[in-house]
Amino acid sequence: LAAMETADVAALSTTQLRGLASSQVAGLTTAQVANLTTGQIAGLSSTQIVGLTTAQLANLTTAQMAGFGTAQLNPLSSTQVAALTTAQLGQLTSTQLGALSTGGVKGLTTAQVVALTTAQVPGMTTAQVAALSTAQLSSMETADLAALTTAQVRAFDTTQINNLTTAQVVALTTGQLVALSTSQMAGLKTAQIAALTTAQVAALETADLAALSSTQSAGFTTAQLAAMSSAQLNALFV
Repeated sequence: LAAMETADVAALSTTQLRGLASSQVAGLTTAQVANLTTGQIAGLSSTQIVGLTTAQLANLTTAQMAGFGTAQLNPLSSTQVAALTTAQLGQLTSTQLGALSTGGVKGLTTAQVVALTTAQVPGMTTAQVAALSTAQLSSMETADLAALTTAQVRAFDTTQINNLTTAQVVALTTGQLVALSTSQMAGLKTAQIAALTTAQVAALETADLAALSSTQSAGFTTAQLAAMSSAQLNALFV
């Protein structure tokens, strides 16, 4: 099979290609795989997809990546996902990105996370967001973080919240901040609290402020305190 010319492999019908064992698909050369049509790619079974080598995946064209169905992307392992180039990952739609398993998402490199777009990240499931490591999350660009839905933000655990950079915290929308639970707010560091803008502070809910520790409360600046309502101040200090 590996001796077949790329044009001959590309001429195989989807039925013929789907009839190959996963070991046979894994035995295709990178050149042969790179010449498969989008229709052939779309016709691969999940078992065949799992059998693709990292070298084969890394050589797929961006057009081929667009041909992957959600059922095909879900079985990709963390190692396979990590093998994708940033250009390939950038071709995935938000729906395709959301089809990756949590295990697959854990394979995303920091460079791949940086490459995600504001159009892609809202497609991530809450389970995927919760599966992100602190290193992955802290590498997410501020614009992407601000593009997350309130449901996605609420999926963060306290460790993830605690490891957001101050720039990322400042990038959170007022809607995202309001969506944070009291336990998530309690996970903020004093440096993160001090970085909040006055507009963000003014949007904080009284229940969230009341959940802060005395150490956290002491982290607010005079300008931030001046931006609070009397109800907020009462919740913070009473």
